Amino acid sequence: MATVIGVRFKKAGKVYYFDPCEVWPRPGDSVVVETARGVEFGEVVTGAREVDDNQIVSPLKKVIRVATAEDVRRAEYNTRREVEAYRICQEKIHKHKLEMKLVSVEYTFDNSKIIFYFTANGRVDFRELVKDLASVFKMRIELRQIGVRDEAKMLGGLGSCGRPICCGTFLGDFQTVTIKMAKEQNLSLNPTKISGQCGRLMCCLKYEQEYYEQTLKKLPKVGKDIVTPDGVGVITEINAIKEIVKVRIRTADDTFDLREYPISEVRRPGPEDSAAVREIPKARPKRGARPVVEENSEAEADKPQRKRYPHQKAPKNLSTDQFLEKMETDTVVRRKKKDGEKNREKRESKKEAPVEQAAVEQAVPEDRAFEQAPQPTVAQDAPVQAEPEEREGE
Repeated sequence: MATVIGVRFKKAGKVYYFDPCEVWPRPGDSVVVETARGVEFGEVVTGAREVDDNQIVSPLKKVIRVATAEDVRRAEYNTRREVEAYRICQEKIHKHKLEMKLVSVEYTFDNSKIIFYFTANGRVDFRELVKDLASVFKMRIELRQIGVRDEAKMLGGLGSCGRPICCGTFLGDFQTVTIKMAKEQNLSLNPTKISGQCGRLMCCLKYEQEYYEQTLKKLPKVGKDIVTPDGVGVITEINAIKEIVKVRIRTADDTFDLREYPISEVRRPGPEDSAAVREIPKARPKRGARPVVEENSEAEADKPQRKRYPHQKAPKNLSTDQFLEKMETDTVVRRKKKDGEKNREKRESKKEAPVEQAAVEQAVPEDRAFEQAPQPTVAQDAPVQAEPEEREGE
């Protein structure tokens, strides 16, 4: 736990905690405090109190002193100088033809820096602009881009309710607002009716959201059954502010009547009510699961079973990019397949060529075979035997 005081530097700005030290100012007093960007002049909005350590940003800055008359005159003088700085910066922006909108100008209390707040659709190259401003003001220049909600907070204005906008009067921080809040509060979804000066959803949608959520948890949704003192009916409208529901009930003469009941007199259907059967959701079979068939159903067994044929799946709808990519892929696949067939034919032709040549050599004509047949040869060194001579007279 730490003892702190809350200080605000701008109207409807964020409250920052500071260590009071030996100075104990009261709410409404002006003080001079030490901040991360130097010495600043602010107003005390909460007195000294103890807060948890997790709510404090360490290290905790200290209060220097309670503002004197000289400090107040200096702060007023800086405010008058901001008007002149705004005009000069506007002229420089038009000179450099930059697409940016200047919103506000702020002098630091010790005149060490000037901060220019602007809005733009994207990133802006303002390096030359900073050089020109620094040559005019002879001090540090800081250009800070803000959003449309911060712009509306600084400029102020009137809301659709006729009062000053909330962010410019008392809201310190912006809270998240969604379109779901407008739906639960039965508001028109026309953007011009639920949007603020900034063009975003109005911050006041958040004020009653918690009450709507607590009230709607007690009742079923519109279109569901509900038990009333006159029987079971169907909800047609829920008024969370008046805590009244409109229910359509069937009467005795088989007609429908629209009646209003307080939320305290209606309830959700229970197991003993006739409407509870419709409230229980039916179990859906899982995809691909076979339907459950009763074992004792004789009628189903007597029916001839129909033969099932596989059905071709429907073609998947492709986008233009997917279709062109698929065509390129198919073309490449066909080309590779065609090249593979050609290479296979070449390899087969090379293997068959030597086999045919060998067959031709084996199939030699008979006359050439006779010519090529080896002739018997006689060895020169072999002895020759003479045939016996025939004798006469034998």
